Amino acid sequence: MLIDSHCHLNYKGLVEEQAAVLNRARARGVTGMLNISTREREWADIVATAEREPDVWASVGIHPHEADEHPDVDAAKLIAAAQHLKVIGIGETGLDYFYDHSDRTQQQRSFRAHIAAARETALPLIVHTRDAEEDTAAIIAEEMGKGAFPALIHCFTASAAFADRMLELGLYISIAGIVTFKNAQALQETASRLPIDRMLIETDAPFLAPVPHRGKTGEPAFVADTAAFIAKLRCEEVGEICSRTAHNFKRLFTKAQA
Repeated sequence: MLIDSHCHLNYKGLVEEQAAVLNRARARGVTGMLNISTREREWADIVATAEREPDVWASVGIHPHEADEHPDVDAAKLIAAAQHLKVIGIGETGLDYFYDHSDRTQQQRSFRAHIAAARETALPLIVHTRDAEEDTAAIIAEEMGKGAFPALIHCFTASAAFADRMLELGLYISIAGIVTFKNAQALQETASRLPIDRMLIETDAPFLAPVPHRGKTGEPAFVADTAAFIAKLRCEEVGEICSRTAHNFKRLFTKAQA
């Protein structure tokens, strides 16, 4: 088993040949893909893809870049959209202070609305964080105090200390193709010591194609290359990495087993 825990099948670069993209992933042993939403107008198409493809699931959420454009997307709207059988996660959401495409206060408000939806539905929260470790950790810790909710940090690139804090709070950590990059030594160190039972693997396709595909459009098939790199990094069998991370995915995203 091998699962791409985070991809954007309806984004430009993949949607134009979606059927072929899916077939290439299956040919490399990918048995499941979580298709992530970032804007409300994407939800219907992303859910439709999941309805059509038995090995594809969907999420509903608003990316922090889009928070200013979605002031009306509250917990109630997310909860309603999450009732669909193939919607198994809430997000992606979080904080991005690197680009600041949306007001930080609005990002935080949206983040908390997603957390409330995750708590109510018991669906995992899919967290994006960039240059916002302190506020991300503070909000997650504060909200966990109001009532626990399942969550993961997607495309992890933050500090080792942040990884430890997220693990303490019960979160999972998902590693993307960035780990294969030559200048990603700090991330490689973190990936080498993550508890195997709290790690997932993703592509974030069509972004961040791993070595040996750098410069190409990313796609779910490439999760196999990231898995192979992580296995070598950790001195473990690639089959073990694939099966354990797939098991972790199903344990976190329990609705995927329905």
